[in-house]
This record gives sequence, structure tokens and C-alpha cells, in this order.
Amino acid sequence: MRAYLDCIPCLQRQAIQALRFVTDDETMQERILRIVVAKLQDIDWTGTPPEMAHTVHRIVIEECGVKDPYRDVKKRYNDIALNLYPDIKRTVEESSEPLLAAVRMAIAGNIIDFGANPDFDLNKTISAVIGEEFAIFDYSQLETVLENANTMVYLADNTGEIVFDRILLETILDRHPHIGKVVFAVKGAPVINDATIDDARYAGIDKLSGVEFLQVGTGLPNSGIERTSKKFHEILDSADLVISKGQGNYEALGDHSGIFFLLMAKCPVIASDLNVKIGDIVLKGTYT
Repeated sequence: MRAYLDCIPCLQRQAIQALRFVTDDETMQERILRIVVAKLQDIDWTGTPPEMAHTVHRIVIEECGVKDPYRDVKKRYNDIALNLYPDIKRTVEESSEPLLAAVRMAIAGNIIDFGANPDFDLNKTISAVIGEEFAIFDYSQLETVLENANTMVYLADNTGEIVFDRILLETILDRHPHIGKVVFAVKGAPVINDATIDDARYAGIDKLSGVEFLQVGTGLPNSGIERTSKKFHEILDSADLVISKGQGNYEALGDHSGIFFLLMAKCPVIASDLNVKIGDIVLKGTYT
């Protein structure tokens, strides 16, 4: 999905947010923001929003000399989600449709997004999503693909959210033990509050049977395989099932066939592209 004009002020807002996590020095904040604004004027606006976001956050990281501006908030939401894990797990297990309940909870976790919407209420979202109607609901297609799947790629999104992803993965693997391999894709370097391999291990993803990690590039050197690369798309195409979480992965891969996108629409650009409303929950399959 290409970037829209509305993405530009959003990226500037993200830069300011990241800078304020790092320093209270307004002179420093202004200096770096001016660099970001100048870069946004120079770069091609026909790229995807994630590509542009990586450029912006790379500037903040390099100019501040801080590897992970969101480090503290990422740990806080991993801890919050882990504290919620027993109750959410129980809710899923006691549901008449555990898989569907786990899908709902994984989407509820997608609200933990400091890129698109930092003003969220996690507990309120969990309560709402458990009974909310889907704007796009390709659940029967997901069930069909699951029945015949032996391998899965799971594209993770944010910290905290990955604890909810863990519950979905546990539910899938319990119900479909024939799935012997799960590639869990995380960012290969810090960017916004996206999950890295350390976050995934902290959330307990590495304890699941058959799981291996794939690190996806963030525009930094040696940060992993790029989502635009031929090799990455070969990995997706070779899997029997691909689940993609969140807006960023949809922005990068929305035109790719053979993916189930699980997300909450949190900005007008994504909502418009999906023809849904802001706040809607989505389970969209692109299998043919």
C-alpha cells in the first residue's frame, strides 16, 4: 500500500513522540525534527508507510544516539500483557469457540500501537472486542486453510500485543497439532514499539513447539530480511498459512495473496483502504 498525504503529519508526530521519550531538551528536539522534516521533503512519497517510518525513526535513533527510544514503554506493555495473560487465556479456553475468541483477543492486542494511536485504553478495548462485530470476517476461510496447514508464518507487530499472539498460537497449535513448523517474524532492530526477538522471548513465544524466529529488516544495516525482498516473499509463499498482525504489515503486504490480516483499523488511511471505519476489527483473507 502506498503512502498518502495524511501519512506525512503522522510521521512527524511519531518523530516528536520518540524524541520526547529520549530527551526533554527542546533545542535538541527541534534540531532533529527539522532534519526529519527536511528528509520527508526529499524522499519519494510513493513508497509504503512502513518504509517511510523506518527512515524517520532511523534519523531519531542516529541523531539521539539512543538505540531504542521506546524501550521503557515496550517493557511496560509486555509486563501489562503478561499480567493479563491468565485471565485472557481462561476467557479463550472457556469460550464456546476458542479459536474465534483467540482471534478476537489477538486483534484486541493490536490496540497497543504507539505509531498509529498512542492514546489507547487496553482494558476497554479487550472488553469491547470480545463481543464486537467484524467489519471484514473471513473466518470460515481461515478455518479451511488451518485444516490443511502443516507450516505457518506469523508476522508479529507490537510489544504487549505479542502476548495476545501467543494465546492465538497456543490455541491454533492445540487444535491443529499437524502444524509442525511456525516461523514467528519480528523486527530485527528496534523501531517504534514493534516487537523484537528479545520481546518475543520475554513473552514466552520461544517456548511454543515448532517455533523458530525470523528477523525482518527496519532499514538499519544487518537488521534482517527486508519485506520487499524476493526471499521474504518466497518464505510467505512457501508457507501453508500466513497470519499478519497490525497495520504496518498490512501497509507493506496488503496486495500480497495468501495472507490473513488481523488488525484493528486505527487511522483514516487504513480504514479507507479497507473500506471500514476507524475502530473496526478486521479478519481479511487474501487466499484465492
